[in-house]
Amino acid sequence: MPIKYQNCAIPILTDILTFRYENFYGFKVLTKLLRNKREIKQLFSINTYLSHIKNRWIMQDFSNDKGNLALSKFERMLKSNRIFFFDSEEFEEIIYYYLDNGKINLAKKAIALGLAQHPMSSRLQILKVEVLILENKDKEATNLLHFLEKNDPQYDEIYIQKAAILSKNNKHKDAITQLTIALKYTDDLVDVHHLLGMENLFIENFNQAKKHFTACLDINPDDYSALYNVIYCFEINDEFKEAILFLNHFLDDNPYNEFAWHQLGLQYKNNKQPNQAVRAFDYAILIDEFFNGAYFEKAKVLQTLGEYSDAIENYFKTLRLDDPSAVVFVHIATCYKELKNNKMAIKYFLEAVDEDPLLDYAWLMATELLIAEQDFEKALFYIKKALDTDEENIDYLNRLAEINIQLNLFEEAIEALKKSILYGENNLIVYLMYADLLHFIGEYEEAVKILFKAEKQFKNEVDIFYRLSGLFFMLKKDNEGFFYLKNALLTNAENVLIFKDLFHYYYHREDIQELIQSFI
Repeated sequence: MPIKYQNCAIPILTDILTFRYENFYGFKVLTKLLRNKREIKQLFSINTYLSHIKNRWIMQDFSNDKGNLALSKFERMLKSNRIFFFDSEEFEEIIYYYLDNGKINLAKKAIALGLAQHPMSSRLQILKVEVLILENKDKEATNLLHFLEKNDPQYDEIYIQKAAILSKNNKHKDAITQLTIALKYTDDLVDVHHLLGMENLFIENFNQAKKHFTACLDINPDDYSALYNVIYCFEINDEFKEAILFLNHFLDDNPYNEFAWHQLGLQYKNNKQPNQAVRAFDYAILIDEFFNGAYFEKAKVLQTLGEYSDAIENYFKTLRLDDPSAVVFVHIATCYKELKNNKMAIKYFLEAVDEDPLLDYAWLMATELLIAEQDFEKALFYIKKALDTDEENIDYLNRLAEINIQLNLFEEAIEALKKSILYGENNLIVYLMYADLLHFIGEYEEAVKILFKAEKQFKNEVDIFYRLSGLFFMLKKDNEGFFYLKNALLTNAENVLIFKDLFHYYYHREDIQELIQSFI
């Protein structure tokens, strides 16, 4: 039978293990990123402006015959050293093809040839500005923009590119000024309002950002990016009720917008209104039966409501609609665990680690359930597989020690705990367990060393004092034994049962009992 102590640290409880896994749904990951101002800039920065130009100008791509012919003709011209004529729109498509594929030098050649054939094309000049910005030649780009502004002061793209340069250099208020000018001249109000919204996000002026993104929605209710950003502006200020009001009003006018229903469900969830959240997700699913995110979020809410069977059904729907996901498997396994169906829970925790071998939580929960089922051999097999993926994982090593103790493999358990501490474990329970195992196999001096090491980190811990006291008595060092026993009793005399359970013989020794009784 495995060794058992009443007041010993050998059983490692689940709560000392660290469980870490990422949220499955992309919007939540994005929200976490957006909460950091630096991450906002990394996500959008100058690319916001570059994608703006591309979306505005390029009406067709190289999947059509005209685009393919223009590109083939251009590349044939480069190989032959002959000059062919292209219209300005063909040059624009060719340039963006090269930019999209990272071929900056070829894009620059196309710009040079394009301007040679169409020297008055402001659009080609703007593409030249874009390349200069990409190459960090901001001064040269700014000079060209000033030249263009003199010739065509009502050309909105000039001010948009000025804003791009200013934004790139963290001059967001100045960028807003330029975009406000662009707003007077542009035919594409949605794009400029979107850029203004982003600039206000950069300076954390969320109310103003919200106004610009709302303006995008007034023009185009299907602008999901704008809708998401409006909701983000509410969320960043924890204005969940206001977000709910906004979305309900929006849905009055746009009742078949599944993304808005999905967002409404998320806001109800944030506002602790789970039943309304489920209803909103149901509407999103009614509109789009293939809306994977709605099934997933609905399942999560059902899980929190304790409706585990319904949650499992919805998680399985996400798996039918998309590639297998480790975190979905974890949720399914957790639901089965709550339903006391350990066999199915183990199955899906193991499915999760098949998808993501580095998912700590799934490995640990699978082994925990196998331990609960008294299947220690299988638990040992899987925790060793987990260690094959991450041999320095402290949680895995602690669980390995626990399983080895259950199998009476004490030397192996000691080795696992030794590595755990070596790799940075600083939990007192682990130190105590390590010392208790060394005590159990008769390595008293090694146990003392471990406890001394623990004492440096954990000051005035009665668990350490009682153990050091008993070990010194066993080593025939009574002075040290009485010293630590007295300190332990002064700190907490009620915990003397630790000493009684671990050092039963010495607890009943007459002189030791005399000291103990003087404190009780």
